[in-house]
Amino acid sequence: MTVRVGVTGATGRMGREVIAATADHADCEVVFAVTREPEGETVDDVDIEPADDFDALVVEHEPAVVIDFTGPDSAVDYAEACADAGVAFVTGTTGFDDGQREALESASEEVAVLHAPNFARGVQALLNAVGEAVRNLPGYDVELVETHHNAKRDAPSGTANRLLSEIEANGDFNGRTHGREGEDPREEGEIGVHALRAGNVTGEHEIVLAGNHEEVRLTHRAEDRGVFAAGAVDAAVWIAGQKAGDYDFADVISE
Repeated sequence: MTVRVGVTGATGRMGREVIAATADHADCEVVFAVTREPEGETVDDVDIEPADDFDALVVEHEPAVVIDFTGPDSAVDYAEACADAGVAFVTGTTGFDDGQREALESASEEVAVLHAPNFARGVQALLNAVGEAVRNLPGYDVELVETHHNAKRDAPSGTANRLLSEIEANGDFNGRTHGREGEDPREEGEIGVHALRAGNVTGEHEIVLAGNHEEVRLTHRAEDRGVFAAGAVDAAVWIAGQKAGDYDFADVISE
């Protein structure tokens, strides 16, 4: 059975990748796509429609799931419309504040909602590896460095925050230090966090664990945005038909 997919942010970097990835997937098809200013544009033969019409389009086209890579405010609006229409929602948008995360949780009471800061399968492997490394190396200094293109808005990245949560859950730490300047010696138990924004870097995350005269580095480097789009489409196919609830990309790749 073909999964019917709606796409938001269709003319953005990730929206275009999602449409292309959906076309390459045998089990799904794009039934509508929206953006803020379509101006009659098409992406891979998909007509792009105004985002202002989203509420009506999601009812008219009856997608099983909507894939979203936009901004926090827009993503919440789309999630609420999907909840009203009974349509599952997959989002890779990052930078949500507490209130926006609560809105996504409210939507998940009505429909299946899957939010992941990163849809690369390698990042899921990295999350597993970093937890084990921190448990096996207690007392080691931990620093995280993430690098993205110069147009990325949020810092640290959503993936970096997810990695930091995994680090903190598996060790004894007393806080995060974002960057360093002047006289700023490292304190015991802190996690150093550094965000770089330059050029067109797709995404790189490195965790450094150092102590006992040795150093361990765990790195994930995304070479193309298509890896995120492919994962999001896999998530969309998986979540279609799932009962209402809050899901993670780990749920998708664990099956």
